[in-house]
Amino acid sequence: MSTDHATAPAKTRRKRPTITTLRAAFIEFWRHPSPWMIAVPLVGAAATRLALGDWQWTDALVVAVLLAVSPLVEWLIHVGILHWRPRQLGGITIDWVLPRDHRRHHRDPRDIPLIFIPWPVLVGLLPVLTVLGLFAFPRLALGMTFLLTVTAFLMFYEWTHYLIHTDYKPRHRPYRAVYRNHRFHHFKNEHYWYTVTSSGTADRLLGTYPDPTQVTTSKTAKNLHGST
Repeated sequence: MSTDHATAPAKTRRKRPTITTLRAAFIEFWRHPSPWMIAVPLVGAAATRLALGDWQWTDALVVAVLLAVSPLVEWLIHVGILHWRPRQLGGITIDWVLPRDHRRHHRDPRDIPLIFIPWPVLVGLLPVLTVLGLFAFPRLALGMTFLLTVTAFLMFYEWTHYLIHTDYKPRHRPYRAVYRNHRFHHFKNEHYWYTVTSSGTADRLLGTYPDPTQVTTSKTAKNLHGST
């Protein structure tokens, strides 16, 4: 899900590293623009929130609500935006960077830059989140709690999604569950297992968490919508 090389010829792309350890994964992770872009408002929100103090119960409420809705938001974005099917309107194809890059990501799940949120999307999204944090809440401290939580989740999403697509093998049960689900989405059937950072949450609620042994292997998991 990135655009830092989406149109570059294959021969000009950097050789793909073999990543089998967390150390190697961490080093490679910070070679891409998305984590750095998210880190700026994340660190800024954390420093500002600590400096402001003024901790109240509503801060815990904002965190709890955001964490509770995050699997549903993740599911809706994955289904409604990333799996958007290009449409024709008056002879014009309606399509845009996120679904285009996501189709490339399905074609080649090991292409590391395509794993990340495209930087042009973050250029628009992060300022909007920052403005919301500054002006949409009755207390600045509460707004910074919001911004800190959202950017921390974005970083967690980027790291989890990236790590799943490396050669690092899961060692702990929670990570094994999300690893297994996302691999099913890519290599079993693209119509199920839409959440990335959790397993059996929004997918179970919305009917996309089947028994994998009862699901037919899709012929279009690497070619979304049969578009190529």
